[in-house]
Amino acid sequence: MQTEAASALVRLAATTIMIGYGAAAGAAGFALSEQSASGEGNAFAGEAALAQDASTVFSNPAGMSFLPGPQVLVGIAVTDFSGKFSNNGSSIPALATFTGSQLGDNGGNAGGVFLPPIFYATLPVGDRVSIGFGVNIPFGLKTEYDDTWVGRFQGIKSQLTAINYNVAAAYKITDSISVGVGVNYQFLQTDLTNAVTTPFGEGRTGITAQDAAWGWNVGAIWQASSDTRIGVSYRSRLNYELQGSANTTLNSSGTPVASGTFAASADLTVPDILTLGITQKLGEKWDVLGGVTFTHWDVLQQINIVNTATNATAQQLIANFRNAWRLSVGANNHLSEAWTLRGGLAWDQTPVQDQYRTVRLPDNDRYWLAVGAGYRPSKNLSFDAGYAYLWFPTTSINMTQTQPGVPAALGTSTVNGEYKNFANIFSVQVTYTF
Repeated sequence: MQTEAASALVRLAATTIMIGYGAAAGAAGFALSEQSASGEGNAFAGEAALAQDASTVFSNPAGMSFLPGPQVLVGIAVTDFSGKFSNNGSSIPALATFTGSQLGDNGGNAGGVFLPPIFYATLPVGDRVSIGFGVNIPFGLKTEYDDTWVGRFQGIKSQLTAINYNVAAAYKITDSISVGVGVNYQFLQTDLTNAVTTPFGEGRTGITAQDAAWGWNVGAIWQASSDTRIGVSYRSRLNYELQGSANTTLNSSGTPVASGTFAASADLTVPDILTLGITQKLGEKWDVLGGVTFTHWDVLQQINIVNTATNATAQQLIANFRNAWRLSVGANNHLSEAWTLRGGLAWDQTPVQDQYRTVRLPDNDRYWLAVGAGYRPSKNLSFDAGYAYLWFPTTSINMTQTQPGVPAALGTSTVNGEYKNFANIFSVQVTYTF
């Protein structure tokens, strides 16, 4: 029972960086893209070079040098993810069947709605230096299956909120070249439940865990000509030492299981991310944008879980992630001084290999179709909105897991079937330039 709860903590830690907004609706892996409404409308194409508003604090701090003055940006993203499973030969542990448990259903819609806020502020200090501050949620998760679904022994609920505080500064080396650097403090909190089988009937294990981590980001932008801008940005790895508590209760009576209540910890490293962006003006009315992002996901191969009472490794989670790429293209049409229309396409590669796909991460490559608009009624005030539809290929799963501490013949479950996933993301923001 202890090893099952400890194992659940590791899976929780791993899925916080895998799933994003419920099965990674926002972006592959954990690197969520929904950090501005202006970028949303272009599928975040060219984000490392655009520097179109204060959200550049997060996407590339060097971009603060190209803003017209002090800015404050406030917004929100509404992410609605749908993930539906269809069973094709799944099974629950034999011990659960012996003690009266039923197979279960498809789990309903495992997705949901997530509402991450967006805030940035920038301030020029002299002719060459700018400073900025941002608060956003680069990691966010809320997925929950029906409590009696067929895959409940491998996962029911996964919830994550990671709040990132980013302080940054930019220095304009020349009129055409700027560099920037930022420091990030990130607080991450998680919650997970799953079913367990016992000789006394089916139970539920719940895990909560949290930690804070420090990281950094750097960037550079080159205004190659009046029409061409190139940018590169890098976000560092973050190292977490998750501390949490586990509890297990029996379904029939709600009685706590003493051996399933304890403290546990897990070390977790999330990957570094490199992004290249380019913008090109085509006359007075059009901009074309492009971007490439590389996420160094293969730093996550396995996670050791430690029982804090004994300081011994209780179990390992084998993730075997591969590195992942994101490619995006977009365009802006400046209808007038007040109105800008946006569009974009993107492909996000998942770091999950097919043979390691789990119910906590039924992830696959996803494709973006995005549109947006910006309205500037005055030189100081602007409103932006963006919408993206994300679709996934039909995603198969065939995962077998054995509950730790239970013989394989009694504690093994299999989830076999396929997922149909999609997401709608709508973002709005208001920007004021002083």
